[in-house]
Amino acid sequence: MKKLVLLFFTLALLSCSSDDARQSNQYLPSISFSVSVNTNLPQYSNLQFAGNAAYFPNAGVRGIFIINTGSGVLAWEASDPNHEPNDCSTMVRDGVEVTCGCEDTTYNLYNGLAVGEDMQYALLAYRTSVSGNIITVSN
Repeated sequence: MKKLVLLFFTLALLSCSSDDARQSNQYLPSISFSVSVNTNLPQYSNLQFAGNAAYFPNAGVRGIFIINTGSGVLAWEASDPNHEPNDCSTMVRDGVEVTCGCEDTTYNLYNGLAVGEDMQYALLAYRTSVSGNIITVSN
């Protein structure tokens, strides 16, 4: 019985993840924010449909990208995760991909990974929740 309790306790500890592990990028500082987006508003209504994304400059380190994947909503930091934030590190969106002006590195908004390159860090993901037509993104 003791072995079973110890096994359960060990598995419970291993299955826990912390925000520190999620935020362990040496280039991007951990900041607190919360932003709510009403997709009933005309400027954000495209987020009601799969495959659409939008940029929000007033959240995160250098803004955030939100995408409706069709199976959920994801949010990513808009600063290239593979170097310190600077004037050229805010990425520009083209459809479902974003590109850094400093090094022309492109990332996919569906999975956060660099396209065709092996980079140290993927895009920094933020928490999302959806309640009706309100998308909330926070860190």
